[in-house]
Parts: sequence; C-alpha cells; structure tokens
Amino acid sequence: MPCQTFQSIMSKLRFSWEVIFARALSLLQMAENLTHLLQEVDSFLMGESKIHRTWNRIAQYLDELEVDFALAGGLAVGLRGHLRVTVDVDILITAEGLERFKKRWLGRGYVEKFQGSRGVKDADTGVAVDFLIAGQYPGDGRPKPVCFPTPVSIPLAEEPYRILDLRTLIELKLASGQSAADRLVDLADVVALIRANRLSEDYADSIDASVREKYVELWHAAQIRSDY
Repeated sequence: MPCQTFQSIMSKLRFSWEVIFARALSLLQMAENLTHLLQEVDSFLMGESKIHRTWNRIAQYLDELEVDFALAGGLAVGLRGHLRVTVDVDILITAEGLERFKKRWLGRGYVEKFQGSRGVKDADTGVAVDFLIAGQYPGDGRPKPVCFPTPVSIPLAEEPYRILDLRTLIELKLASGQSAADRLVDLADVVALIRANRLSEDYADSIDASVREKYVELWHAAQIRSDY
C-alpha cells in the first residue's frame, strides 16, 4: 500500500511538472509572438514594413508597364489622415491593367490567391494585394450609385503615384460599409477620417446622394469623444 501511495504521488508530481513546463513554453511563445507583433507595428509606423515594401515594389512594376493605378484601402486611409495598421495592399486598377500586370508578373514574384482570382500575393513578403476594378461596386458587389472610379480620374498630387483623394475614399468607404455587414471597418475609417480632417457636417453635400445620410450619421458619431 505505501508503495502504491508513493507511485501515485510521483505520478502526480510528474504530471504537474509536465503541465508547468508546457505552460512555460506557451508563455515563452506568447512573448515571442508579442515581440514580433510589436516589431511589425513599429516597422509599419516607420513606413518600413512588409506592407510598404510590397506597395513600393508593385507600384514600380505597374508604372513600368504604363498601367494606370491608384493606392486605396488602409494605406490610403493612413495617408489621408488616419494612420492604422493594415495587413494587405489595395490598388484601384482597370480590368485591362490587371490583365497586363498578370501577364507580365504572375510566376515571376507574384502568385494568384486562387486560380482566376483578382488578388495576388507577393511571393517575397507574403503580403496579399487586392485589386479594385474600375466600374465594379464596393461592399456587397451589387450595382449601386457609387462604383470604383477609373484610376486616371484620381488627381495626381503630391505623391509619385496616385492615391485615392479624401472625397472618393470616404464615398467608397460609405458605399461599402452600408451595403456589406462584414465591412464595418469601412464605417469606422470614415469616422476616423472625419475626426482627423475635421470635416464639417456640410461635407455631405460634396459626396454622392446615396451615401449622404450615412455620412451625416457618422459625422454625429464622430463628435462623441470618450474619456478614455
């Protein structure tokens, strides 16, 4: 009996040490992941992340092909006043421009997300590039008054490449967010852009009528400031 008790105690101790060791390894892994995440965020804020390298490279390739394009998505939001981390690159392009890019670069540093997809992945950085096709519709993809404009309609201002102007960016974000339940981030971006650019309620008059009501709603939300 004492022998069985001793074996039982040793078995429990061995199990306890295994649990402690496993938890210690898990904590170390979490610490490593957190460190890596903080490094990635720091690189992003410095404009030196994989996202930025992906954008700079593909912008150069598109320019060399003389394809019209414009930066959209999270990177454009950052350049229009609200800096936030994003995990991909969004580019406004024509269907013909995308076809030319794929013909030249698929298999030479870029792969399709899946066969026939609009989006590609940078084989070096692993970052996804999503193409927004001029003439198609944001959000749920269904026809609506607001569609993706042609890249040449976007002003070429202070940057070497076109970036969605503030009005177009807000218009597209509103059309996307109010038509697709899984695109609430687009509405959050509009609130942040209203605050960052100190836009007035009357700014609604400059955007498409189909998204004015949602803009006004979000403008009022943007006036509410939390204490934390």
